[in-house]
Amino acid sequence: MSSAFDCLIVGAGFAGSVLAERLASQLAKKVLITERRSHIGGNAFDRYDSAGVLVHDYGPHYFRSNSERVVVYLSQFTEWHPVEYRILSWTDGRHWAFPINLNTFEQLIGRPSTSEEMESTLAQWRVPIEHPRNSEEVIISQVGTLLYEKFFKNYTRKQWGRGPKELDASVCGRIPIRTNRDDRYLSEKFRRCPSGLHRVVSSNAGSPEHYCASWHRVPSSAKSVEIQTSHLHRPD
Repeated sequence: MSSAFDCLIVGAGFAGSVLAERLASQLAKKVLITERRSHIGGNAFDRYDSAGVLVHDYGPHYFRSNSERVVVYLSQFTEWHPVEYRILSWTDGRHWAFPINLNTFEQLIGRPSTSEEMESTLAQWRVPIEHPRNSEEVIISQVGTLLYEKFFKNYTRKQWGRGPKELDASVCGRIPIRTNRDDRYLSEKFRRCPSGLHRVVSSNAGSPEHYCASWHRVPSSAKSVEIQTSHLHRPD
């Protein structure tokens, strides 16, 4: 392999892989990517285990976007499976509709209700906070203390080992609160999973077989790296 590269990119996650592909395919640059992990694609990585089960090493995810430009770009590298992400929350010994919506409210009060009644009730429960500083404040400012403690307070501790008060307002603030029966977790126009492995998108985007881009794994124990291109190679 030639030792001459036009660009060096540190990190083969989303940003690094896409930048390498753009530089190589659009500007005809020869790109070297260095990465400490044993794979490219960042946290969008999955693999088949010894039993043939597809495992998401960094937690299950799917792709969603409102950007037609992004969708068209990524569709160069993969086909898609449509998905709808719907979940139930387990608390107080039962399953609840979540994100909070009219179905959740009916479960809470134990009878049929309407959007108007739910909106009126939430207006009474909300704690006025003009500028929420953290995830606790953003939720109680939307639904009050009862629903905050039932669905959010312990969830963030289980998920990240940190209480909502320790998390930025944007973390829980991104979760919708609805007064209709829409139980979708998120509502972007394009919601899909790659038809193959998750990593097919980022792998193809930076693949030497597709573009003039190579990658080199850096040992995870390294605190600093001296790049000597004459000795770099792409792992098998």
